[in-house]
Amino acid sequence: MSIETEYLRVVKERFNDIKNLGDKVIEQLAEEDIHWALNEASNSVAVIVTHLSGNMVSRWTDFLISDGEKPYRNRDLEFVDNIPSKAGLITTLDEGWGTLFETLNNLGEEDLLKNVTIRGEGHSVIEAIERQLAHYAYHIGQIVYIGKQIKSENWESLSIPIGQSDSYLQQMLKKHQPER
Repeated sequence: MSIETEYLRVVKERFNDIKNLGDKVIEQLAEEDIHWALNEASNSVAVIVTHLSGNMVSRWTDFLISDGEKPYRNRDLEFVDNIPSKAGLITTLDEGWGTLFETLNNLGEEDLLKNVTIRGEGHSVIEAIERQLAHYAYHIGQIVYIGKQIKSENWESLSIPIGQSDSYLQQMLKKHQPER
């Protein structure tokens, strides 16, 4: 296996992990929760999802052949809470992730060192992928934080629950221990 093939595999896995984390938060939220914001300067989950999806569709559509900031994108409108329902939120987010994964699945080893542009700035494909990976992880982290604030004591942990680190470590060591 080449390093390029391994890189594409790992990147797809990481994007999928980030997607799944966000999906698990959204599953825990009630219909009204998606519109909650701490204050006027804060974004709701609905706003963050609108922004994420808008960014994904813009960046990943015609990824190799057009600027990642499409002329039809209105980034400012992405920060207006206009998703009417949780079902609409899921549809919006699925559109963005679908665009991203379709593009990633069509990239080949030979594409990784090609150049693409985002707002006129040149990036290698690897650099553009890493830029978006960091950006999406940042916003999914915001969604996790908002979910924890809303759900409070009803929050269902998405990772290792507090106080269970040692038992989790032992499970993982046992699971990955070579058979004798």
